[in-house]
Amino acid sequence: MSRIGKKPVEILSGVTVSVAGGTVSVEGPEGKLTYQHRPEITVEINSEDNTVIVDRINNQRESRALHGLTRALINNMIVGVKEGYEKRLEIVGVGYNGQIQGDTLKLRVGYANELQKKIPAGLDVSCPDNTHIVVKGPDKQKVGQFAAEVRALRKPEPYKGKGIRYEGEYIKIKPGKAAT
Repeated sequence: MSRIGKKPVEILSGVTVSVAGGTVSVEGPEGKLTYQHRPEITVEINSEDNTVIVDRINNQRESRALHGLTRALINNMIVGVKEGYEKRLEIVGVGYNGQIQGDTLKLRVGYANELQKKIPAGLDVSCPDNTHIVVKGPDKQKVGQFAAEVRALRKPEPYKGKGIRYEGEYIKIKPGKAAT
């Protein structure tokens, strides 16, 4: 049986969770999130100890896989609406910079043209300075996806380390051609 799926999800203070049909709605200070779970999974709220219990209706392979997944997604939603998620990116390179203009992230990262990335609704993207980007939001998947898309615009290259990387990410630098 799924070890993650068996653990009840604690509902944090200031967060309300409701289950209607196959939809789980979570509301908190950071926003509101909804999740449509699969019919193989049942979700119940235990009001006595303020937890969400996820269970499966049968023991088939797909149901076992979805059991732990559903529990983890509901837990991420509860943490997201309470505290939110954050990804930090840094831009490394001479003349490389980023800025926010309206709902667009504009990047100058060594190409002839300026790259523009539209910021999705529900995310708070800021540039504390020219070489750092902070992506915040209640939805863990949206935050990670947008950060990965921005990083993919100019991945760090292995010879000088120039590009967009996650803050604290280690890039192994390769030696160039040895001079004879």
